[in-house]
Amino acid sequence: MAQDRGQEDYVRPIRRLLVGVLVLVLAAIFVVWRIDSPRVERFRAAAIDRIVPSMDWAMTPVTGLVHLVGDFRSYQRIHEQNQQLRRELQQMRAWREAALQLEQENARLLDLNNVRLDPQLTYITGVVMADSGSPFRQSVLLNVGGRDGVTDGWPAMDGIGLVGRISGVGETTSRVILLTDTSSRIPVIIQPSGQHAILAGDNSIYPVLDFVEDPAQIRPGDRVVSTGDGGVFPADLLVGQVALGTDGRQRVRLAADYGRLEFLRVLRSQPRERIEDPGALVLPGPMPAEEAPAAAEGDEEEATSAGDPPDEIAGRSDG
Repeated sequence: MAQDRGQEDYVRPIRRLLVGVLVLVLAAIFVVWRIDSPRVERFRAAAIDRIVPSMDWAMTPVTGLVHLVGDFRSYQRIHEQNQQLRRELQQMRAWREAALQLEQENARLLDLNNVRLDPQLTYITGVVMADSGSPFRQSVLLNVGGRDGVTDGWPAMDGIGLVGRISGVGETTSRVILLTDTSSRIPVIIQPSGQHAILAGDNSIYPVLDFVEDPAQIRPGDRVVSTGDGGVFPADLLVGQVALGTDGRQRVRLAADYGRLEFLRVLRSQPRERIEDPGALVLPGPMPAEEAPAAAEGDEEEATSAGDPPDEIAGRSDG
């Protein structure tokens, strides 16, 4: 305890002395800095020139802090620009998706325009509005109807192949029964063998070929087109290709893209010719026996009028 008290008695006078000296130095610097005299001004300049350059080490933390504040502000501006670029990139992605959809839509419309059809056929293009979504009925709804002249039975195609036929027409809408529907039956021909068949839908993506004339002549990959028999569909409309099903039956891989039915072309089928007199289509048969003498007399009259003598006419008739 005595030793600690002795140290405290020794330190306290030294501390007081240092504080007093510091106060005197600061007071002297203040007084010198406040004196307005050329000589004192030269002294102040000389002191600054000697002391300030050697104080760079003391200014380093301050300079670093200033640079740090400037860098922080710069990073803050960069962060704001980065956030703005992210928002613009998000908008550009949305525009990119819209551009891709428009490009695909344009490609499908171009496909519709490039389909080779009978020049006598006219068409109207409609947009698929809805799908029935029923497992027992395969159909879609178009935004064209009676006001556009659409009638029942007209065929509908996408950009590549046959899709179905119109079954049900409203004023502004119409329903298309797809080839995959169980109520769909159309006559087709398989090329190049020329075999006729009936394409029957069974609610699967690959309809069945029924009533084939000679199944042995059909090979997978053969082209299937409509025949036009019965006036159901125009001839030579592409339907698809022959494929062998898992059940061993001959089926058709449809050319139309049923996964993306957005635009359909409805073909205006020409009305069939009405036959008023079916008997006129039958060729006349041989003349009855009682009509033969009358025909011979008619020949004699024609020969007499031409200037032939009667005996020559009789000779020809005897011969």
